[in-house]
Amino acid sequence: MLPGFDGLRFSHWQAAQRDDGVVVLSLDRQDAPVNALSQDVLIELGDILERLAIDPPQGVVFRSAKPSGFIAGADLKEFQDFDRKGTVNDAIRRGQVVFQKVAELPCPTVAAIHGFCMGGGTELSLACDYRVASNDPSTRIGLPEVKLGIFPGWGGSARLPRLVGAPAAMDMMLTGRTLSAAAARGIGLVDKVVEPALLEDSAAALALKGTQRPFKQRFMGWATNSWLARKILAPQMAKQVARKAKKDQYPAPYALIGVWERAGGSGIQARLDAERKAVVKLAGTPTARNLIRIFFLTERLKGLGGKDHGIRHVHVVGAGVMGGDIAAWSAYKGFEVTLQDREQRFIDGALDRAQELFAKRVKDEARRPAVAARLKGDLAGAGVAEADLVIEAIIENPEAKRDLYQVLEPRMKDDALLTSNTSSIPLDELREHIARPDRFAGLHYFNPVAQMPLVEIVQHDRLDPAVVKRLAAFCKALDKFPVPVAGTPGFLVNRVLFPYMLEAATAYAEGIPGVVIDRTAVKFGMPMGPIELIDTVGLDVAQGVGAELSPFLGLQVPAALASVEPGKRGKKDGQGLYKWEQNEKGSKPVKPEAPAGYQAPSDLEDRLILPLLNEAVACLHDGVVADADLLDAGVIFGTGFAPFRGGPIQHIRATGAEALVERLKALQARHGDRFAPRPGWDNPLLRQPVE
Repeated sequence: MLPGFDGLRFSHWQAAQRDDGVVVLSLDRQDAPVNALSQDVLIELGDILERLAIDPPQGVVFRSAKPSGFIAGADLKEFQDFDRKGTVNDAIRRGQVVFQKVAELPCPTVAAIHGFCMGGGTELSLACDYRVASNDPSTRIGLPEVKLGIFPGWGGSARLPRLVGAPAAMDMMLTGRTLSAAAARGIGLVDKVVEPALLEDSAAALALKGTQRPFKQRFMGWATNSWLARKILAPQMAKQVARKAKKDQYPAPYALIGVWERAGGSGIQARLDAERKAVVKLAGTPTARNLIRIFFLTERLKGLGGKDHGIRHVHVVGAGVMGGDIAAWSAYKGFEVTLQDREQRFIDGALDRAQELFAKRVKDEARRPAVAARLKGDLAGAGVAEADLVIEAIIENPEAKRDLYQVLEPRMKDDALLTSNTSSIPLDELREHIARPDRFAGLHYFNPVAQMPLVEIVQHDRLDPAVVKRLAAFCKALDKFPVPVAGTPGFLVNRVLFPYMLEAATAYAEGIPGVVIDRTAVKFGMPMGPIELIDTVGLDVAQGVGAELSPFLGLQVPAALASVEPGKRGKKDGQGLYKWEQNEKGSKPVKPEAPAGYQAPSDLEDRLILPLLNEAVACLHDGVVADADLLDAGVIFGTGFAPFRGGPIQHIRATGAEALVERLKALQARHGDRFAPRPGWDNPLLRQPVE
């Protein structure tokens, strides 16, 4: 027992004194698989620190006793409870007080970081005198609170700018991006990077000997936080943020910049007070509540499949944009992949695109050949017999797909899974003549595969539930979010998105400029406008989805989508509803400005957004997904639907179902029966209070 620790029992922290006189405090949160900073953890740490301050050791090292990582951040479930009770201020004050005790210990302190170190974990490390990180690839350090609608509130925003300089600190906090150990060392956040086995000893040695930070880092920490620097840099930062996020939709980055501009030159307590007040205010905004809800939705999606997918070899048939990119992404994520098509030229094009992906994603050039070697062209389809998973990604033609399955299935292993990347065709239409329908499912990826996080697992009534779990685990291995959906036309995402895109095309056909339509949608919070989206997915693809969905939904396809001219399919041809120009970053649409003095129709936003909400309600009513949370998650991650609004169902709850039904009826009277309220608006789930 350490001196002064008699009678103190630890639930979460373990304290041990080394022979060199350094005390090691190891966090092992009780009854939890990972370390998160709950109030109990902080209170216990505060008690320990008070005792250490009375009889200081030679130094203190903070580490994790769990192999998975250092600290994942604050306990967000507990944070939600504090928000409901109105006690967020107390919780943030406690964290600040405890971390300030770390900063004020009369002995050197070092954080020994291995694995993830996020949010409150990074803030604890910033309260220490020094930081040592392992060079393991799993080590990532970040302050991602902005993605939750807040910003670091336990001293992170007060300390980081002084440590590494305001530009690097604000970039890290405003983007929420994580850093490798080497990158953290590069900006001065970490003092030393070592092998994992040497982490504790190196941290203890640093506590005993200390280190002098480079002059440039110390100068930047002072100069970039001066009054003049803050007055110059803050407007520039706000301007950069405005390119990606609007203040009324995502207030956190603007609040962070404002707090730093006003209080960044003050003493530590004034900086902490300003930080706390701003974060408490942000925590009560709908944006923060919705983004935290989305965080828990992602955790739910990650947990759907576990780890046991039993898939090593993936065979993809169809080397077009989708099939080729699915194959490349699977190889990048560690799977052996064979890619088949009817002609070698299609395979060659896909392999060339794969090399571009590997060049962007695999930063270590020495590793690229091994990654590329996992993807092999396979004109004859020899890989079918070896594959654990076969993914069909050919044209959206039911007959062509069924003919292909007749050839593929007899050559597959008995336990292999057969899947289709169909975007809208019901599986009941595709499973005819399949000998093992229990192992046949849909795996619907979204374009571009490397960027879109969602995969729909399309089900039918003869599918083995164990196969759904295997496919969900496979998606998790690809770093994708799986959402199981019913195999009805359009599934979830395309069924919800199609009426939105169709109404945009209808408005465009009426003469409303595309740029006006797109601006209206982006103003609502969509990541890109629907006219640009139609060009991006391809008018031919939109036409194919329309042919499948319009009869099912009882909608008319406008002329812009009913017939597509050769060479004018959109982005891929350089011409669609917009002209597309190539630049160093890729292809960009040229959007003609609206005529001078043009006024957008007052009901344009409702015309675009309400059909999407209307169909989301119908999907919930029809059981396309298991519940409202999965629907919101699927639409957010599949379409980019305004995350700060929390998803279609959450937005309906916040706005009021009755009010939206009345607005639909008004559109119906003005524009026609396509706006008639769909079945399901009487669902009590739509009237649950928004927390």
